[in-house]
Amino acid sequence: MTMIQWFIFFLIVQVIHFLGTWKLYVKAGRKSWEALVPIYNGVILMKIINRPFWWVILLFIPIINLLMFPVVWVETVRSFGKYKTIDSILAVVTLGFYAYYLNYVENASYVEDRSLKSRTELGEWVSSIVFAIVAATLVHTYFMQPYTIPTSSLEKSLLVGDFLFVSKFHYGARTPMTTIAAPMVHDSLPLTKFKSYLKKPQLPYFRLPALQKIKRNEIVVFSWPVDTVRFFFDKSKIHIDKPIDKKSNYVKRCVGIPGDSLEIKDGYIYINGKQTVLPDRAKPQYMHKVVTEGQQLSAATLKRYDITEGSFQGDYYMLNLTDENAARLKNNPIVKSIAKELTPNGNYNSRVFPHSSQYAWSDDNFGPIYVPEAGKTVALNSQSLPFYKRIIEVYEKNNLTINGDEIFINGKLSTEYTFKQDYYWMMGDNRHNSEDARYWGYVPFDHVVGKPVFIWFSWDTNGQGLADKIRWGRVFTTVHGAGKPVSYLYYFLGALVLWFVYSGYRKRKKSEE
Repeated sequence: MTMIQWFIFFLIVQVIHFLGTWKLYVKAGRKSWEALVPIYNGVILMKIINRPFWWVILLFIPIINLLMFPVVWVETVRSFGKYKTIDSILAVVTLGFYAYYLNYVENASYVEDRSLKSRTELGEWVSSIVFAIVAATLVHTYFMQPYTIPTSSLEKSLLVGDFLFVSKFHYGARTPMTTIAAPMVHDSLPLTKFKSYLKKPQLPYFRLPALQKIKRNEIVVFSWPVDTVRFFFDKSKIHIDKPIDKKSNYVKRCVGIPGDSLEIKDGYIYINGKQTVLPDRAKPQYMHKVVTEGQQLSAATLKRYDITEGSFQGDYYMLNLTDENAARLKNNPIVKSIAKELTPNGNYNSRVFPHSSQYAWSDDNFGPIYVPEAGKTVALNSQSLPFYKRIIEVYEKNNLTINGDEIFINGKLSTEYTFKQDYYWMMGDNRHNSEDARYWGYVPFDHVVGKPVFIWFSWDTNGQGLADKIRWGRVFTTVHGAGKPVSYLYYFLGALVLWFVYSGYRKRKKSEE
């Protein structure tokens, strides 16, 4: 829906509200016209039901309002003496239209200064649970979201089994576009394969102000641009078109920012002609062919060299190694040779972006390409179109047609194109085991979810025993920063103990008084 359509819908809702409640406003000692004025009518309604005015704000926050509207409907009927369970049920299942019955049929009386305390223990529990979900959804959607690392694409920096907190406010929280969805879940309901949302109606894209821009080489969580699967890891042939905020979430390192010229030479990234310098916590890995003197590497040896991916091929190993680990392993007496497995320059791989035979590129030798920047203009021709076709058609929603060598955008002959938003180039540190921008191209800014900031737990499924499965050294560590990650777990536990001691002291003081 466009902004104009949403505005018309909003006005219709105001008229529906007025027709169903104006007599109730009068019974509560207000003026009938106060039920008609947008937003103001909500503030007055909060006074009538004896609830804080800031509840009105919650009614305009996507997803949160799905929880708040039923609460307001129930509170309204209770303010006019309808406390029975059946009244609350009718208020919810009729989507608030039960107020029409009270307004025109029932001679309901306004209960002034009614008690807000629930009359039953069950009601108290329901009220507590609802507002706990509201608070958690607000934090989850606009401030901080928990996230689990599902793949090894950032191995060494982020491990499979790391549990993160992802900041929504660093890059500006993206407001939900799907207006009808289950709170605090993504594209499917837990323990089921059912969708957690309805595709329509949708809100236009909007993002709250940011604290910072995405910096080169930061780790970023984003919605996978080409996602058409039902849910993450779904390998079936059934594909669906999902809204942006319900696409599968990926986490990669942003190696190219808007305006960059990016190239990959023998596996190394070059930005604007210079080899990029990664943060010291980044550990790029590549597959290596390791030939030994007829002996196998023991599990202890692999662990000593921090080798977590690889296989024995009968007379040699294929191991995933950092340059540092490869240099160390080369000095092992039983190792005869080590060679990095790179695809030579000039070898065309159809899986590699931009999927055009004009560009004989591979995942190890790629580019140069331009990373689009909002407001910048590029020439459009048969050579440049493969890079920007998806941007023009899908991400920026234009009608693009080609007639011979001529390119038409929205029916007009075009020899250039100006980008409407910023784009980014996202790659995994695990170079030969990462589904990243080399295969599907640019990530639009409207697909950016947030910035991982904190690892609160880490679980190794291959560990032996509980103590070995928990990666204690990674618990309560920061994602970004320089040097070896430092765990703040003991500081947290110490602060928790002090809090409990202080709380106990305050309770004793109050009881003594």
